[in-house]
Amino acid sequence: MKASHASLFGLVLLVLGISAASQWWSHRQEAGLGEELATLAGPGDLRMLSSDTCSICVLARQWLTQHRVRYTECSIERDAACKAEFEALRAPGTPVFVVRGQPELGFKPERLRERLTRG
Repeated sequence: MKASHASLFGLVLLVLGISAASQWWSHRQEAGLGEELATLAGPGDLRMLSSDTCSICVLARQWLTQHRVRYTECSIERDAACKAEFEALRAPGTPVFVVRGQPELGFKPERLRERLTRG
């Protein structure tokens, strides 16, 4: 019975170790992506059309700020020009990023990097 407890304990430690390593690796990749976006995004390159009720907009704003990525933002509820642009894009929801003049629906840092890399 003691051997099975030891084996179970070892298995739990292994799972915890793998989980911790996975979280560390994920955080490291995210930090690298944030650094890359911060380097690629110049003034005026990224603009987020957002909504005051959009939870993804909140996450995007937090992520971009945490990684010091330059961007501007407008609210479709508070800015008539922003709302008109949003409607002209016929986007189904927010956030919409305008990356060097090209719209990108949703928040995926990898897609923003691809858009900024392509020019």
